[in-house]
Amino acid sequence: MENSSLTNTIIQTINSIFQTLFSSIDNSVYQVLDELTFIHSNILNNSLFEKLFGTNTSNGLLLVANALLFGFSLYYAIRLIYSYYMNLQIERPYQFIFKLLIFGIVMNCSYFLCKQFLELNGFISDAIRSVGFHVLGHEISFSELIRELNSIISIGETDFTIFSFDGLIKSFISIGLFNLIFSYALRFVLIKIFILLTPFAILSLINQSTSWLFKTWFRTILSLLLQQSFIAIILLIIFSFPYQSNNILSKLMYIGGIYALIRANSYMRSLIGGISTDVSNNIQLGSNLLKNS
Repeated sequence: MENSSLTNTIIQTINSIFQTLFSSIDNSVYQVLDELTFIHSNILNNSLFEKLFGTNTSNGLLLVANALLFGFSLYYAIRLIYSYYMNLQIERPYQFIFKLLIFGIVMNCSYFLCKQFLELNGFISDAIRSVGFHVLGHEISFSELIRELNSIISIGETDFTIFSFDGLIKSFISIGLFNLIFSYALRFVLIKIFILLTPFAILSLINQSTSWLFKTWFRTILSLLLQQSFIAIILLIIFSFPYQSNNILSKLMYIGGIYALIRANSYMRSLIGGISTDVSNNIQLGSNLLKNS
């Protein structure tokens, strides 16, 4: 009898701990997901970031890029002189000067172009979410997703237990969404890094031997930015399902939707290319590198 009472006390304590943990996370952490995922040009409205990028051609990374622009010109001049002696075919001077002027101007306007591209990308994802709101009557966001989840799996009820089917589903979803926080935070940082690399990516188009850098940069940043529109579509599909608290199939569809959100970056990489933002994969890759070193 004492053993049974002790077991019940332990189970109730564990349930209380997880119930408090899930409630705390739901109310504070997951709202950040919307800010990390659906980004706009306002992420560039930072004086330090703007100074780092370069407010003009004489400071920041733009200064370095313009110095490299001069280096490309010097490199071409040496190649041109060398080609006359060795009778080699290289790019004509007027073609090089034309590219130098065009890409030089675009490079120095790259901060403005990045802001417009971010605004356009944000407009597309917002349009998808707006369609979902008017058609489904739900705000297409992670905060709304958590609210809907808690209406199906009521973690505030006294009969909630972590050892039940609902408890297991809630645990899986909470772990999955918590993983998304790190993944989308990494994506947020990578987007800002690749924006800083924009002048150098544009500069690489001047020379054919370095143009592959632009293609890699463009494919990567495009994949990172379009991911938020793909996430908006996944959320729209999740909200379109008719969920019922007493329907197991509804809860399994919820799990499928969360898994699709976790795999969104992998799907975009398969479609366009780019870089992984899966934190677990990056940790595993880092541990493998340490073992091989």
